[in-house]
Amino acid sequence: MASSALYRRAIPAAARFTFWSAADGWSLRRFDWPAEGAPRGRILFQGGRGDIVEKYLELIAHWHDQGWSVTSLDWRGQGGSGRLSPDPHVGHVDDFATYIRDLADFWRAWRAEAAGPTVVMGHSMGGHLVLRGLVEGAVAPDAAVLVAPMLGIKSGFGPWLGERIARIIGGIGNSARAAWRENETPRGTATRQSLLTNDLDRYGDELWWQHAKPELLLGPPSWRWVVGAFASTRQLRADARLRTLNVPILMLVPMADQLVDARAAVAVAGRLPDVRLVKFGDEAAHEVLREADPVRNRAIAELDLFLAARVPVA
Repeated sequence: MASSALYRRAIPAAARFTFWSAADGWSLRRFDWPAEGAPRGRILFQGGRGDIVEKYLELIAHWHDQGWSVTSLDWRGQGGSGRLSPDPHVGHVDDFATYIRDLADFWRAWRAEAAGPTVVMGHSMGGHLVLRGLVEGAVAPDAAVLVAPMLGIKSGFGPWLGERIARIIGGIGNSARAAWRENETPRGTATRQSLLTNDLDRYGDELWWQHAKPELLLGPPSWRWVVGAFASTRQLRADARLRTLNVPILMLVPMADQLVDARAAVAVAGRLPDVRLVKFGDEAAHEVLREADPVRNRAIAELDLFLAARVPVA
């Protein structure tokens, strides 16, 4: 089989991009790379805020080599799924419930397309939405993987005051306006690269795709998104249904994460009945699966072992 590294800056010949229509007619960009022959199962991989599937092709190729069919859907308002703000570089959403409705509707359609084991994975905001989808019954996979899940917002003011400030500022004027000028965070002391990964080459892959497909580039979130993120994470952390989830979950948490609150993720893991929590130290930034090889290889090994042990063979 071809090395997964071949696909860092190339779309696999057997993969395809299409569009899926949500219940209200909104078109969301979809990626599929079917397994060759009888599949081991199917993976639905959901990225974070501002993510595009192209930056994960090296990772997806690894799963494909193991016999998995892999699908990914750009969240509404980002990637190739159109924009919800007049400014195409602002990541806006009216309410996080909109994401969950899209996820639930797509899950039903995707699940009906083929039989066999299913796994749902989510990174960052995607991890939050996958866990919320599990709790609310929007998705029902055989197993789930949460990578640096956004279960708390990193804020110098703390969660309660941070949300309060966001609601006050976001309530002034147009809530679809950018919450800050650039970067992934309003704190300007760190570069975007250092927030995401210590691997300069893999960070370069993302920049390459942004240059190749500038229409997919997204900048800062809107104030409405920020308020929604605070509210949705707060509500999920307090949801009593976390304790009754019957889905095996793997959670990969970089404790030095400067974008989301790793401590909140660890606290949530403590309430889940069937979870394997794997922590990373200062060696890992937010994008654990796109980190330098020592970190990335450990994360992928944990993921592979989890899938082998907890997902039935088709």
